Amino acid sequence: MVADRSLGMVMMMIVTVTVLSERRRGRRANRSSAPTAPDADKLGRQQPKAHRPDPDSVRARLQRILAEAKAAQALPWERVRLYRPIFPQMTLWLPEDEGAQLRFEFEAELARLEAA
Repeated sequence: MVADRSLGMVMMMIVTVTVLSERRRGRRANRSSAPTAPDADKLGRQQPKAHRPDPDSVRARLQRILAEAKAAQALPWERVRLYRPIFPQMTLWLPEDEGAQLRFEFEAELARLEAA
């Protein structure tokens, strides 16, 4: 009985401390003079913008890689180890249907080279 009462008091104290701590943090945040913009960190420094490649430059690069694969006569094509993982990832920056078509063409060229 005494242990249950002590445990209950401890639990109540933990809840009280937690609630007070959260309230104090909330008031402190409201009084802060730091910028609240979502692109600023806690010290007010601007966060760098995420890089999004230009789809036209990605498309041009993928077309050059595909042309290089089509021009290769057989494996080992010098750059296949580089392009095999990179090519599908690069297509993700293009519209879905266009990326899927380029991946299909690239895989077809790799299969042709492996068969040669």
